[in-house]
Amino acid sequence: MTFNDHIETQEEIEIRHQDTLCTNESKLIHPWWYNLKYTLVGIIFGIVFVKAEIISWFRIQEMFQLTSFFMYGVIGTAVIVGAVSVFIVKKLEMKSIYGEKITFEDKELNKGQIYGALIFGIGWAIAGACPGPLFAQAGSGFSIVIITIVSAIAGTWIYGKFRDKLPH
Repeated sequence: MTFNDHIETQEEIEIRHQDTLCTNESKLIHPWWYNLKYTLVGIIFGIVFVKAEIISWFRIQEMFQLTSFFMYGVIGTAVIVGAVSVFIVKKLEMKSIYGEKITFEDKELNKGQIYGALIFGIGWAIAGACPGPLFAQAGSGFSIVIITIVSAIAGTWIYGKFRDKLPH
């Protein structure tokens, strides 16, 4: 049996859908080079992060020490843009660039999300970076961040390995 032949149970689908608000699962298969557009967007995003000082360890420490509003402004702006974008997508019943319907499902709050948020926040405060800026920091020459990247990948792998035993 190949990966595509695997028949998912409803429980498997529900657990996976806990991870995201928008659970479109495209059945389209594209050539590998279709993903290059995401690499380009990632590079542009990284440049913006560097120029805006979002990857600065000092800016992140200022945020956690409550001595500067800068990062709260960045995060707040991102939340507002995201909320408006979701509202527009829902209101206009927009489709993906491949013509597939985009759907959003309500999620229930559970204790696993609280534990995950606490672990994420503690790691963010200690490392001085959340997952997005890690690669921009590495690209800027801060080679020590490789330890944080490896740790983030290991944490993701451990979560995946023990996911069915964790509180959801």
